[in-house]
Amino acid sequence: MQSMQDQTEQLDNLTVRTYHTNDQTAVSRLYTEGLLAGQIAANDTGADIDNIHEAYFSEDANHFWVAEHNGQILGMIGCFHEQDGHVGEIRRLRVNKDWQHTNIGARLLEHALEHCKVHKFLKVVLDTRFDTEAVIGLFDRFGFQHTRSKNIHGKELLEFYLDLYRQMKDE
Repeated sequence: MQSMQDQTEQLDNLTVRTYHTNDQTAVSRLYTEGLLAGQIAANDTGADIDNIHEAYFSEDANHFWVAEHNGQILGMIGCFHEQDGHVGEIRRLRVNKDWQHTNIGARLLEHALEHCKVHKFLKVVLDTRFDTEAVIGLFDRFGFQHTRSKNIHGKELLEFYLDLYRQMKDE
């Protein structure tokens, strides 16, 4: 395994791109890693992961990306618009466990948030079961506010939101 510094230096070759059907095996593996790490709720069926095209490409405001490096899928993220059309939800932000803390999550989040701005979402929400300093720091860097925590089946779920409307007014 490479050192974190070596990995970070190599990320110049990292590409964040739209999901393709041939990415399914790697995306399913990232989903399963999250499940095994306790990041995913026990009642999460993963139906969106099993059918990414239907879940994330049936409407223009939804999307799914992967982070690819030298032909290997190292991360993923989805964006889904809520029913009212003004709220976007970040879903399935995952980075391969051997490549965490290398800025891949930030690159994925940048793409998803740009998509939210293009589609004129006023607010973006996300949640996580990881309350590590690195995860919270990533969300803080992008301006997300922690709104609440709730205990679901003995696991803490942290909810965040980002006010894009205020950001657009300030620009």
